[in-house]
Amino acid sequence: MQPLLRFFGVFLLAVSAASAQDWPARPVRIIVPFPAGGSADLMPRIVAEKLSEKWGQPVIVENRPGAAGNIGADAVFRAEPDGYTLLSAPPPPLVINRLLYQKLSYDSSQFVPISVIGAIPNVLLVHPKLGVNSVEELISLAKNNPGKLNYASQGSGTTSHLTAELFKSMAGGLRITHIPYKGTAPALTDLLGGQVDMMFDNLGVSLPHVRSGKLKALAVASRKRFAALPDVPALAEVLPGFESLAWFGVVAPPKTPGAIAEKISFSVMEILGIPEVQKRLAELSAEPMGLGPAETGAFMRQEAERWGAIIRSAGVKVD
Repeated sequence: MQPLLRFFGVFLLAVSAASAQDWPARPVRIIVPFPAGGSADLMPRIVAEKLSEKWGQPVIVENRPGAAGNIGADAVFRAEPDGYTLLSAPPPPLVINRLLYQKLSYDSSQFVPISVIGAIPNVLLVHPKLGVNSVEELISLAKNNPGKLNYASQGSGTTSHLTAELFKSMAGGLRITHIPYKGTAPALTDLLGGQVDMMFDNLGVSLPHVRSGKLKALAVASRKRFAALPDVPALAEVLPGFESLAWFGVVAPPKTPGAIAEKISFSVMEILGIPEVQKRLAELSAEPMGLGPAETGAFMRQEAERWGAIIRSAGVKVD
């Protein structure tokens, strides 16, 4: 039986390699489980445009927002494992939601990892009317006015939500009310309008508002100061060990052939090396990563452990 099993194993590998050589023979769809306009939408669109040129096939980005990314993730989980339907997402549907929700209609650990496009540091933003100019002043204001301040997030269970809860916990158990939105754009709109007081957002779409003075950046959540905002401190300078990055991964449905995953990953890595692409990502404050499938899988497992520790230590619950 053993020689027969080895024969079939070699045969299946050969078929997979052959199918990867012919792939893609038709349009490829990348599902983004969040609304248009945020970094989760903009980053894969930059890559998709170049993938389409490289492969000679349309690469279509489709937004399927809702339920903290679970709706879009479920659609990809149930798609045919042929490489023609992919998921591009930040951490929640890939590594966080399974730590927060008792029941999900998909198992994110079964996705086939392809790559991580890049990462963007989160930033603590406040509306100027709040009248604070530092993290220390914000913490003091929140302590002196328990429950009166509020913060926006991209939705329950998102990195902006978890980062704010981590901040509240590490700053001494602040009482600040969570106002969840459906994506970055509506949350940022209300922050700009002064309907909410503060928000943790990635710098991808908020940096122009900081530079214009419409919003105030009190701190970045990377380990060190961010080059584009040299006068803005790292939050770790006030709360040692604080770190929160938004990264954007690409995965395929379970059982997608490894040869196809490798081909897509190699194409993504090539595209991330194009100067024009690097410039466009830099405009989103993103640092390209371009991990291979094995590296992506290991990275996501590490991130699941890290966010799990944050969820436990901050006692985060989904609303």
